[in-house]
Amino acid sequence: MRRPDDTGSAAPAGTGAGSRALDLAGASNFRDLGGYYTADGRQVRWRLLYRSDQLAALAPDDVARLQALGIGRALDFRGEQECAAAAYAWPGMVRHALSIEPTVVQEVQSLLAAGRTLTAEDAVLLMKQTYRHFVTDCQAQYRELFEHLLAGPGPLVFHCTAGKDRTGLAAALILRALGVPMAQVMEDYLLTNRLYKEPASVTGVLSPDVVAILWRVQPGFLRAALQVLEQDFGGMAAYLEQALGIAGPERQRLAELYLEPAR
Repeated sequence: MRRPDDTGSAAPAGTGAGSRALDLAGASNFRDLGGYYTADGRQVRWRLLYRSDQLAALAPDDVARLQALGIGRALDFRGEQECAAAAYAWPGMVRHALSIEPTVVQEVQSLLAAGRTLTAEDAVLLMKQTYRHFVTDCQAQYRELFEHLLAGPGPLVFHCTAGKDRTGLAAALILRALGVPMAQVMEDYLLTNRLYKEPASVTGVLSPDVVAILWRVQPGFLRAALQVLEQDFGGMAAYLEQALGIAGPERQRLAELYLEPAR
């Protein structure tokens, strides 16, 4: 079965989609979730579901492009201080706050304040701990994400600050709910390492190897979340149903909205 590559070359003709990633001046990790295939051979619709890093720095041409794509909703996973520091309000786009506070930042600050030198091993453990926290303590936010998805068609974007962790798990949950195999989900997750441009201001007391871990993604981070899903809920399907309210009827509705019709 032919599958699209991660440049989005299988996008339908006439959509203006030259790549899965949109080349925006003010966001480096803005990309389409369309084109992935489900286990039964259906395809996620293009130009409906987008994931991104923060949107506060969009240029006027960026905003015009998103308007042309019809993106009318932004689901923002950033915490309160992140939103206050980089607020946005773009014409034609309604922002919904699904706030998840960046606990890894708080943990790093606490360790530094205690005089601890953060190692690469510490950083990896912190990131895995963060993903476990998303699964166990942020169910309300991810449940609301799916409520927005189920509300009906219309292109939307979900994002956080870098578009890699809170957003990365959200994308994984959506794709798995639609029936996309885990190998494709992981491929999408790891695209951040090719696309995201970390802020030039990321310097200071942290070593380069620690910074690289904190601002990139690793398969083990997402797998840490999946392990909690398996251990505490019995797997992805059970988590979607028990924690997020996505049972059979809801999954069918998602398929109707976001998958191409079966052939």
